[in-house]
Amino acid sequence: MTLTHVNHAPDAELGRDRRDVPISRPAERAHLADASMHIAETQCAKSGPDCSHGRTACADCKVRLHSICAALDPDELNALEALSHPTRYGARSTLFSQDETAESVFNVTEGMVRLYKLLPDGRRQIVGFALPGDFLGLALMDRFGVSAEAVGDVTVCRFPRKAFAAYLDTKPHLLRRLHEFAGHELSLAQEQMVLLGRRSAEERVASFLVSLRERLARIGQKSVTLALPMSRQDIADFLGLTIETVSRTMTRLAREKTILVVPDGVRLLRPEQLESIAAR
Repeated sequence: MTLTHVNHAPDAELGRDRRDVPISRPAERAHLADASMHIAETQCAKSGPDCSHGRTACADCKVRLHSICAALDPDELNALEALSHPTRYGARSTLFSQDETAESVFNVTEGMVRLYKLLPDGRRQIVGFALPGDFLGLALMDRFGVSAEAVGDVTVCRFPRKAFAAYLDTKPHLLRRLHEFAGHELSLAQEQMVLLGRRSAEERVASFLVSLRERLARIGQKSVTLALPMSRQDIADFLGLTIETVSRTMTRLAREKTILVVPDGVRLLRPEQLESIAAR
């Protein structure tokens, strides 16, 4: 299975205004993916039939037990692997764009993906951050309802949507697992609605940190230091706050010795206090 590389990052950081948002280029992304696939396959052909360049196996996937794939036995994994196109995206590269035809589904295996919607006035609302083990593009609509962009380097298993749907039809236990994931995502969406509508800035930031810590712990990434690869602007757009408010709140929590701001993240000095704030 050949790993395709897509390194299509916009020239400028994604901003809150429409003119700062990278233009959707599905045709260009497809061209880059095909070109990278051809180069990798050519290299493998030159190396002989035993070449393992760029290959992976579902059975060896680090996040398999945390994804819907955990429901499959070895033979079923092999069949799923035959449908998969492992793809690597560089930081700020677009996996898919809002209103683009949904031709693929994606299982995140490494990195973090920001999910956002563009509002009619040009602003963006980040609706979530996908982590390893999360599936993207599974909605019933024919077009993507959100855009997905790599925060840092991201690796996914990409499946043709029609082929994946046909595979699901033959695996009811996989479909049940998928429904469990959909229920969890619905719960997160409901929490987000409450977060934006009824919480203070401090409660929103605390809830964000506690929720991210719990999600990372579920996939085996438990630590007192919480990595925050997304920008403060990303956090602000997710919480419905200004970047200045997020920074002031982080500073206040640090001054109260609840957290310690470190490069690319925060250390939770008093997680019980943070949980108390989030539970108000």
